[in-house]
Amino acid sequence: MRFTGEAAPRAVRRSAHEDFPGWHRRVRAEAADHVRDFVARRAAEHLTPETEVIGRVLVDFVGRGKYLRSTFVLAGWLCGAAQTPAALRAAASAELLHCFALIQDDVMDESATRRGRPAAHVRFADWHRRCGLTGSAERFGESAAVLAADLCLVWAAQMLRESGLSADAVTRALPRYDWLRAELAVGQFRDLVNQVAEEPSLGEVLAVARAKSGHYTVRRPLELGAELAGCDQEVIGALGEYGDAIGEAFQLRDDLLGVFGDPAATGKPLGDDLRAGKATSVVVVARDLATPAQRRELDGLRGGAADEAEVRRWVRLIEGTGARAEVERLIDERLHRGVAALAPAPIPVVARDHLTGLALACGERGR
Repeated sequence: MRFTGEAAPRAVRRSAHEDFPGWHRRVRAEAADHVRDFVARRAAEHLTPETEVIGRVLVDFVGRGKYLRSTFVLAGWLCGAAQTPAALRAAASAELLHCFALIQDDVMDESATRRGRPAAHVRFADWHRRCGLTGSAERFGESAAVLAADLCLVWAAQMLRESGLSADAVTRALPRYDWLRAELAVGQFRDLVNQVAEEPSLGEVLAVARAKSGHYTVRRPLELGAELAGCDQEVIGALGEYGDAIGEAFQLRDDLLGVFGDPAATGKPLGDDLRAGKATSVVVVARDLATPAQRRELDGLRGGAADEAEVRRWVRLIEGTGARAEVERLIDERLHRGVAALAPAPIPVVARDHLTGLALACGERGR
Protein backbone atom coordinates (compact mmCIF):
# COMPACT_ATOMS: atom_id res chain seq x y z
CA MET A 1 0.00 0.00 0.00
CA ARG A 2 1.69 3.14 -1.21
CA PHE A 3 0.65 5.99 1.12
CA THR A 4 2.34 9.37 0.92
CA GLY A 5 2.15 12.39 3.22
CA GLU A 6 -1.25 13.65 4.35
CA ALA A 7 -3.06 11.32 1.91
CA ALA A 8 -2.52 8.51 4.39
CA PRO A 9 -5.10 8.03 7.14
CA ARG A 10 -3.67 8.72 10.60
CA ALA A 11 -4.08 5.08 11.65
CA VAL A 12 -2.04 3.90 8.70
CA ARG A 13 0.65 6.57 9.10
CA ARG A 14 1.13 5.22 12.62
CA SER A 15 1.28 1.79 10.96
CA ALA A 16 0.74 -1.43 12.85
CA HIS A 17 1.37 -1.77 16.57
CA GLU A 18 5.07 -2.48 17.11
CA ASP A 19 4.24 -5.90 18.48
CA PHE A 20 1.98 -6.90 15.60
CA PRO A 21 4.42 -9.18 13.71
CA GLY A 22 5.32 -11.08 16.86
CA TRP A 23 1.70 -11.24 18.00
CA HIS A 24 0.62 -12.46 14.58
CA ARG A 25 3.24 -15.23 14.55
CA ARG A 26 2.36 -16.32 18.10
CA VAL A 27 -1.35 -16.43 17.38
CA ARG A 28 -0.82 -18.48 14.26
CA ALA A 29 1.52 -20.96 15.96
CA GLU A 30 -0.60 -21.39 19.10
CA ALA A 31 -3.86 -21.63 17.15
CA ALA A 32 -2.34 -24.29 14.88
CA ASP A 33 -1.26 -26.30 17.93
CA HIS A 34 -4.77 -26.10 19.37
CA VAL A 35 -6.41 -27.20 16.11
CA ARG A 36 -3.99 -30.07 15.45
CA ASP A 37 -4.48 -31.32 19.00
CA PHE A 38 -8.25 -31.01 18.78
CA VAL A 39 -8.44 -32.87 15.44
CA ALA A 40 -6.11 -35.60 16.68
CA ARG A 41 -8.28 -36.14 19.77
CA ARG A 42 -11.51 -36.18 17.78
CA ALA A 43 -9.98 -38.59 15.25
CA ALA A 44 -8.91 -40.93 18.06
CA GLU A 45 -12.49 -40.91 19.36
CA HIS A 46 -14.32 -41.42 16.08
CA LEU A 47 -12.04 -43.14 13.57
CA THR A 48 -11.37 -46.86 13.23
CA PRO A 49 -8.36 -48.59 11.59
CA GLU A 50 -10.03 -48.58 8.17
CA THR A 51 -10.91 -44.87 8.44
CA GLU A 52 -7.81 -43.52 10.19
CA VAL A 53 -6.53 -42.14 6.88
CA ILE A 54 -9.05 -39.31 7.37
CA GLY A 55 -7.29 -38.30 10.58
CA ARG A 56 -3.85 -38.41 8.96
CA VAL A 57 -4.95 -36.23 6.07
CA LEU A 58 -6.77 -33.72 8.28
CA VAL A 59 -4.07 -33.37 10.96
CA ASP A 60 -1.56 -32.58 8.22
CA PHE A 61 -3.96 -30.27 6.38
CA VAL A 62 -5.00 -28.13 9.36
CA GLY A 63 -1.42 -27.46 10.41
CA ARG A 64 -0.32 -25.73 7.21
CA GLY A 65 -2.63 -22.72 6.91
CA LYS A 66 -2.04 -19.03 7.55
CA TYR A 67 -4.81 -18.93 10.21
CA LEU A 68 -5.95 -15.55 8.94
CA ARG A 69 -9.61 -16.04 9.83
CA SER A 70 -8.72 -17.22 13.32
CA THR A 71 -6.60 -14.12 13.75
CA PHE A 72 -9.49 -11.89 12.68
CA VAL A 73 -11.79 -13.60 15.21
CA LEU A 74 -9.24 -12.87 17.93
CA ALA A 75 -8.77 -9.27 16.71
CA GLY A 76 -12.54 -8.80 16.98
CA TRP A 77 -12.43 -10.18 20.52
CA LEU A 78 -9.67 -7.71 21.43
CA CYS A 79 -12.02 -4.86 20.56
CA GLY A 80 -13.96 -5.67 23.73
CA ALA A 81 -11.84 -7.86 26.00
CA ALA A 82 -8.29 -8.91 26.82
CA GLN A 83 -6.78 -11.95 25.15
CA THR A 84 -7.26 -15.21 27.08
CA PRO A 85 -6.44 -18.86 26.32
CA ALA A 86 -10.16 -19.57 25.90
CA ALA A 87 -10.53 -16.71 23.42
CA LEU A 88 -7.60 -18.05 21.40
CA ARG A 89 -9.11 -21.55 21.31
CA ALA A 90 -12.45 -20.12 20.20
CA ALA A 91 -10.72 -18.11 17.49
CA ALA A 92 -8.72 -21.16 16.37
CA SER A 93 -11.94 -23.05 15.68
CA ALA A 94 -12.46 -20.80 12.64
CA GLU A 95 -9.58 -22.60 10.93
CA LEU A 96 -11.58 -25.83 10.90
CA LEU A 97 -14.43 -24.01 9.19
CA HIS A 98 -11.90 -22.72 6.66
CA CYS A 99 -10.55 -26.23 6.08
CA PHE A 100 -14.10 -27.40 5.39
CA ALA A 101 -14.40 -24.73 2.70
CA LEU A 102 -10.96 -25.32 1.18
CA ILE A 103 -11.30 -29.07 0.86
CA GLN A 104 -14.66 -28.79 -0.89
CA ASP A 105 -13.42 -25.85 -2.99
CA ASP A 106 -10.57 -27.96 -4.34
CA VAL A 107 -13.02 -30.70 -5.32
CA MET A 108 -15.29 -28.20 -7.11
CA ASP A 109 -12.35 -26.48 -8.84
CA GLU A 110 -10.57 -29.76 -9.61
CA SER A 111 -7.43 -28.27 -8.03
CA ALA A 112 -4.62 -30.79 -7.66
CA THR A 113 -2.66 -28.87 -5.03
CA ARG A 114 -3.30 -26.87 -1.89
CA ARG A 115 -0.72 -25.12 0.28
CA GLY A 116 2.08 -26.55 -1.84
CA ARG A 117 0.98 -30.15 -1.31
CA PRO A 118 -1.47 -32.54 -3.00
CA ALA A 119 -5.06 -31.53 -2.30
CA ALA A 120 -7.07 -33.70 0.09
CA HIS A 121 -9.05 -35.42 -2.67
CA VAL A 122 -5.80 -36.26 -4.46
CA ARG A 123 -4.36 -37.78 -1.28
CA PHE A 124 -7.48 -39.87 -0.73
CA ALA A 125 -7.35 -41.06 -4.35
CA ASP A 126 -3.69 -42.07 -3.91
CA TRP A 127 -4.61 -43.99 -0.74
CA HIS A 128 -7.37 -45.79 -2.69
CA ARG A 129 -4.83 -46.91 -5.29
CA ARG A 130 -2.27 -48.05 -2.72
CA CYS A 131 -4.94 -50.12 -0.95
CA GLY A 132 -6.02 -51.74 -4.20
CA LEU A 133 -9.66 -50.83 -3.67
CA THR A 134 -12.20 -51.33 -6.46
CA GLY A 135 -13.84 -48.57 -8.44
CA SER A 136 -12.59 -45.17 -9.54
CA ALA A 137 -9.81 -43.78 -7.35
CA GLU A 138 -10.65 -40.24 -8.47
CA ARG A 139 -14.31 -40.58 -7.60
CA PHE A 140 -13.42 -42.12 -4.25
CA GLY A 141 -10.99 -39.29 -3.52
CA GLU A 142 -13.59 -36.63 -4.20
CA SER A 143 -16.23 -38.39 -2.11
CA ALA A 144 -13.82 -38.95 0.78
CA ALA A 145 -12.73 -35.31 0.68
CA VAL A 146 -16.34 -34.11 0.93
CA LEU A 147 -16.88 -36.32 3.98
CA ALA A 148 -13.61 -35.16 5.59
CA ALA A 149 -14.71 -31.58 5.00
CA ASP A 150 -18.02 -32.35 6.70
CA LEU A 151 -16.08 -33.53 9.75
CA CYS A 152 -14.22 -30.21 9.79
CA LEU A 153 -17.54 -28.37 9.74
CA VAL A 154 -18.88 -30.39 12.68
CA TRP A 155 -15.65 -30.15 14.65
CA ALA A 156 -15.39 -26.39 14.11
CA ALA A 157 -18.66 -25.85 15.98
CA GLN A 158 -17.65 -28.34 18.66
CA MET A 159 -14.30 -26.64 19.19
CA LEU A 160 -16.03 -23.27 19.57
CA ARG A 161 -18.47 -24.67 22.15
CA GLU A 162 -15.67 -26.39 24.09
CA SER A 163 -13.22 -23.46 23.92
CA GLY A 164 -13.74 -22.46 27.55
CA LEU A 165 -15.70 -19.29 26.82
CA SER A 166 -18.91 -18.92 28.76
CA ALA A 167 -22.06 -20.53 27.43
CA ASP A 168 -23.66 -17.07 27.38
CA ALA A 169 -20.92 -15.70 25.14
CA VAL A 170 -21.18 -18.60 22.69
CA THR A 171 -24.98 -18.45 22.62
CA ARG A 172 -24.87 -14.70 22.00
CA ALA A 173 -22.58 -15.21 18.99
CA LEU A 174 -24.35 -18.20 17.42
CA PRO A 175 -26.62 -16.18 15.10
CA ARG A 176 -23.55 -14.54 13.55
CA TYR A 177 -21.83 -17.92 13.32
CA ASP A 178 -24.85 -19.39 11.54
CA TRP A 179 -24.94 -16.43 9.16
CA LEU A 180 -21.25 -16.84 8.38
CA ARG A 181 -21.67 -20.51 7.45
CA ALA A 182 -24.79 -19.99 5.35
CA GLU A 183 -23.25 -17.01 3.56
CA LEU A 184 -20.18 -19.08 2.75
CA ALA A 185 -22.24 -21.80 1.05
CA VAL A 186 -24.31 -19.30 -0.94
CA GLY A 187 -21.14 -17.45 -1.95
CA GLN A 188 -19.62 -20.69 -3.22
CA PHE A 189 -22.70 -21.29 -5.35
CA ARG A 190 -22.49 -17.75 -6.75
CA ASP A 191 -18.85 -18.45 -7.59
CA LEU A 192 -19.91 -21.53 -9.56
CA VAL A 193 -22.43 -19.46 -11.48
CA ASN A 194 -19.82 -16.79 -12.22
CA GLN A 195 -17.48 -19.41 -13.66
CA VAL A 196 -20.03 -20.29 -16.33
CA ALA A 197 -21.44 -16.81 -16.91
CA GLU A 198 -20.56 -15.38 -20.31
CA GLU A 199 -19.33 -11.95 -19.23
CA PRO A 200 -20.01 -10.97 -15.61
CA SER A 201 -19.45 -7.32 -14.76
CA LEU A 202 -16.84 -6.17 -12.28
CA GLY A 203 -19.67 -5.25 -9.92
CA GLU A 204 -21.02 -8.79 -10.10
CA VAL A 205 -17.59 -10.30 -9.53
CA LEU A 206 -16.99 -8.04 -6.52
CA ALA A 207 -20.41 -8.94 -5.11
CA VAL A 208 -19.39 -12.60 -5.25
CA ALA A 209 -16.04 -11.69 -3.68
CA ARG A 210 -17.82 -10.01 -0.77
CA ALA A 211 -20.17 -12.93 -0.22
CA LYS A 212 -17.74 -15.77 -0.76
CA SER A 213 -14.43 -14.45 0.48
CA GLY A 214 -14.56 -10.91 1.86
CA HIS A 215 -17.30 -11.47 4.39
CA TYR A 216 -16.13 -14.97 5.21
CA THR A 217 -12.44 -14.06 5.55
CA VAL A 218 -12.64 -10.72 7.35
CA ARG A 219 -16.02 -9.22 8.23
CA ARG A 220 -17.85 -12.18 9.74
CA PRO A 221 -14.87 -13.50 11.74
CA LEU A 222 -14.33 -10.00 13.14
CA GLU A 223 -18.00 -9.64 14.03
CA LEU A 224 -18.02 -13.11 15.56
CA GLY A 225 -15.06 -12.28 17.82
CA ALA A 226 -16.55 -8.94 18.80
CA GLU A 227 -19.90 -10.56 19.61
CA LEU A 228 -18.18 -13.21 21.73
CA ALA A 229 -16.48 -10.41 23.66
CA GLY A 230 -19.73 -8.48 24.15
CA CYS A 231 -18.85 -5.42 22.04
CA ASP A 232 -21.55 -2.83 21.42
CA GLN A 233 -23.14 -2.14 18.04
CA GLU A 234 -21.00 0.95 17.38
CA VAL A 235 -17.86 -1.17 17.45
CA ILE A 236 -19.43 -4.02 15.49
CA GLY A 237 -20.67 -1.55 12.87
CA ALA A 238 -17.19 -0.07 12.41
CA LEU A 239 -15.72 -3.56 12.14
CA GLY A 240 -18.33 -4.35 9.49
CA GLU A 241 -17.29 -1.37 7.35
CA TYR A 242 -13.62 -2.24 7.82
CA GLY A 243 -14.34 -5.88 7.04
CA ASP A 244 -16.17 -5.14 3.80
CA ALA A 245 -13.31 -3.04 2.47
CA ILE A 246 -10.43 -5.22 3.66
CA GLY A 247 -12.26 -8.38 2.58
CA GLU A 248 -12.53 -7.02 -0.94
CA ALA A 249 -8.85 -6.06 -0.88
CA PHE A 250 -8.04 -9.61 0.21
CA GLN A 251 -10.02 -11.14 -2.64
CA LEU A 252 -8.60 -8.72 -5.20
CA ARG A 253 -5.09 -9.67 -4.07
CA ASP A 254 -6.10 -13.33 -4.27
CA ASP A 255 -7.25 -12.75 -7.85
CA LEU A 256 -3.91 -11.15 -8.74
CA LEU A 257 -2.06 -14.10 -7.21
CA GLY A 258 -4.31 -16.47 -9.16
CA VAL A 259 -2.93 -14.98 -12.38
CA PHE A 260 0.51 -13.56 -11.57
CA GLY A 261 1.49 -15.38 -8.37
CA ASP A 262 4.79 -17.22 -8.02
CA PRO A 263 3.99 -20.95 -7.77
CA ALA A 264 6.76 -21.34 -5.17
CA ALA A 265 4.95 -18.86 -2.91
CA THR A 266 1.31 -19.66 -3.69
CA GLY A 267 1.58 -23.45 -3.87
CA LYS A 268 -0.51 -23.29 -7.06
CA PRO A 269 0.50 -23.56 -10.73
CA LEU A 270 1.12 -20.35 -12.68
CA GLY A 271 -2.18 -18.87 -13.85
CA ASP A 272 -4.24 -21.37 -11.86
CA ASP A 273 -7.41 -19.28 -12.12
CA LEU A 274 -6.92 -18.96 -15.87
CA ARG A 275 -6.61 -22.72 -16.29
CA ALA A 276 -9.90 -23.09 -14.41
CA GLY A 277 -11.62 -20.49 -16.61
CA LYS A 278 -12.61 -18.37 -13.59
CA ALA A 279 -14.20 -14.98 -14.17
CA THR A 280 -12.11 -13.16 -11.55
CA SER A 281 -11.70 -9.42 -11.11
CA VAL A 282 -8.41 -9.49 -13.01
CA VAL A 283 -9.96 -11.21 -16.02
CA VAL A 284 -12.98 -8.88 -16.02
CA VAL A 285 -10.88 -5.72 -15.65
CA ALA A 286 -8.58 -6.92 -18.44
CA ARG A 287 -11.60 -7.39 -20.70
CA ASP A 288 -12.91 -3.92 -19.86
CA LEU A 289 -9.53 -2.23 -20.49
CA ALA A 290 -8.53 -4.22 -23.57
CA THR A 291 -8.19 -2.74 -27.02
CA PRO A 292 -10.30 -4.40 -29.73
CA ALA A 293 -7.31 -6.49 -30.80
CA GLN A 294 -6.53 -7.53 -27.20
CA ARG A 295 -10.21 -8.30 -26.65
CA ARG A 296 -10.23 -10.70 -29.58
CA GLU A 297 -7.20 -12.50 -28.15
CA LEU A 298 -8.78 -12.67 -24.70
CA ASP A 299 -11.99 -14.07 -26.15
CA GLY A 300 -9.98 -16.76 -27.89
CA LEU A 301 -8.51 -17.88 -24.56
CA ARG A 302 -11.64 -17.54 -22.46
CA GLY A 303 -12.42 -21.25 -22.33
CA GLY A 304 -9.36 -21.95 -20.20
CA ALA A 305 -5.72 -22.31 -21.20
CA ALA A 306 -4.56 -25.78 -22.17
CA ASP A 307 -0.83 -25.74 -21.58
CA GLU A 308 2.00 -23.78 -19.93
CA ALA A 309 2.86 -21.79 -23.05
CA GLU A 310 -0.74 -20.71 -23.51
CA VAL A 311 -1.01 -19.73 -19.86
CA ARG A 312 2.09 -17.56 -20.14
CA ARG A 313 0.70 -15.92 -23.27
CA TRP A 314 -2.56 -15.17 -21.44
CA VAL A 315 -0.70 -13.72 -18.43
CA ARG A 316 1.32 -11.41 -20.72
CA LEU A 317 -1.84 -10.34 -22.53
CA ILE A 318 -3.64 -9.47 -19.28
CA GLU A 319 -0.63 -7.49 -18.05
CA GLY A 320 -0.56 -5.63 -21.34
CA THR A 321 -4.12 -4.36 -20.86
CA GLY A 322 -3.15 -2.55 -17.66
CA ALA A 323 -5.40 -4.80 -15.56
CA ARG A 324 -2.70 -5.57 -13.01
CA ALA A 325 -2.07 -1.90 -12.23
CA GLU A 326 -5.80 -1.17 -12.06
CA VAL A 327 -6.48 -3.99 -9.61
CA GLU A 328 -3.55 -2.77 -7.48
CA ARG A 329 -5.24 0.64 -7.41
CA LEU A 330 -8.53 -0.94 -6.34
CA ILE A 331 -6.71 -2.75 -3.51
CA ASP A 332 -5.07 0.43 -2.25
CA GLU A 333 -8.39 2.29 -2.29
CA ARG A 334 -10.02 -0.39 -0.17
CA LEU A 335 -7.15 -0.52 2.31
CA HIS A 336 -7.44 3.24 2.84
CA ARG A 337 -11.21 3.02 3.26
CA GLY A 338 -11.10 0.04 5.61
CA VAL A 339 -8.58 1.49 8.04
CA ALA A 340 -10.32 4.88 8.01
CA ALA A 341 -13.60 3.19 9.04
CA LEU A 342 -12.08 2.31 12.42
CA ALA A 343 -11.30 5.92 13.37
CA PRO A 344 -14.64 6.98 14.94
CA ALA A 345 -15.20 3.81 17.00
CA PRO A 346 -14.04 3.32 20.64
CA ILE A 347 -11.64 0.51 19.80
CA PRO A 348 -8.63 -0.11 22.10
CA VAL A 349 -5.30 1.02 20.68
CA VAL A 350 -3.77 -2.46 20.58
CA ALA A 351 -6.78 -3.89 18.72
CA ARG A 352 -6.77 -0.94 16.32
CA ASP A 353 -3.08 -1.40 15.57
CA HIS A 354 -3.46 -5.15 15.06
CA LEU A 355 -6.34 -4.49 12.67
CA THR A 356 -4.15 -2.08 10.72
CA GLY A 357 -1.42 -4.70 10.53
CA LEU A 358 -3.92 -7.31 9.36
CA ALA A 359 -5.21 -4.94 6.67
CA LEU A 360 -1.70 -4.55 5.30
CA ALA A 361 -1.15 -8.30 5.48
CA CYS A 362 -4.32 -8.91 3.46
CA GLY A 363 -3.57 -6.30 0.84
CA GLU A 364 0.14 -6.79 0.34
CA ARG A 365 0.66 -10.57 0.59
CA GLY A 366 2.72 -11.80 -2.29
CA ARG A 367 3.50 -8.27 -3.57
